[in-house]
Amino acid sequence: MIAIDLGSNTLRVLAYDCQSKQTLYVYEKVVKTADGLADSGLISNAALLRVIDAIDEAKSQIDFSLHAIRAVTTEAVRSASNADEILRQILVMTGVSFEIISGEKEAALTLLAVENRLSLLHLPSDDFVLVDIGGGSTEVIFYKQKQRVSRSFPVGIVTIAQRYKTLETIGNALAFEMHDMALFIEEVYAIQSKPKAFVATAGTPTTVAAMKHGLNYENYDADVINGTTLEKEVLHFYLQKLLALPFKEREIAVGTGRSDLVAAGILIYKYLYTLLGFRECVVIDDGLREGVVLDFCQKRANLSDLKIKKSLF
Repeated sequence: MIAIDLGSNTLRVLAYDCQSKQTLYVYEKVVKTADGLADSGLISNAALLRVIDAIDEAKSQIDFSLHAIRAVTTEAVRSASNADEILRQILVMTGVSFEIISGEKEAALTLLAVENRLSLLHLPSDDFVLVDIGGGSTEVIFYKQKQRVSRSFPVGIVTIAQRYKTLETIGNALAFEMHDMALFIEEVYAIQSKPKAFVATAGTPTTVAAMKHGLNYENYDADVINGTTLEKEVLHFYLQKLLALPFKEREIAVGTGRSDLVAAGILIYKYLYTLLGFRECVVIDDGLREGVVLDFCQKRANLSDLKIKKSLF
């Protein structure tokens, strides 16, 4: 099957064989879905065209007609007043029908992927807090004894970077912007004990982890990134290292059009360490896209089991 995740900044595609559990194809492209959204409330025509071009590029590399497709989209499209028209045009131009999923569903699918990866890495996967720092929203997910408590907040690297034009103003605004997040974390901590581990996914933590391993956007390797530990103290070092690079080298390091967003994301990420009370964090590459795949494969396997059981009676 093919899973497509249209986020606020990036379109991510994954083709996966449920039977062999093998990845067949991976594609990712920055499309800046939320560019200008904070000011206009709209997905722009330019962003629409970038999304369509990215889907067409992916379709030129793998035959979509041979696979079941599940395409989901998140905060940028959730909050855009022209969401229905944008998705209609994407369907007409590419044949791909996107489902707008809730923050709660996004959290559940992302958690499914991360829990699976932690288990494969033989890392503790029964008591942790997961943050998914996206372009338009951040999901905070507490997972303990198979129980999930989560909430989605409209604080993302794209929206924050566009609302506050400099890193200094972003830093000064985080206490205000993340106030509701802080209250949620306090409420959870008042009810249950602090989690054993802090886990992060999405572009900012994976990019910093890549920098730690000496990787750039072109030679990025998810197998290397998965399970990487990042200490809070190193985030400032990598932010300064990124900012010190000439613009062209910065684009090579973190991807075209991503450097300002990653810088904003690092500030958000660092503030989350403070809110959660952790000094280190485990980085996982798997996210919503992988969660969509696992959910599809599990449901198909359950359906097959049900058909077999019915055939026996």
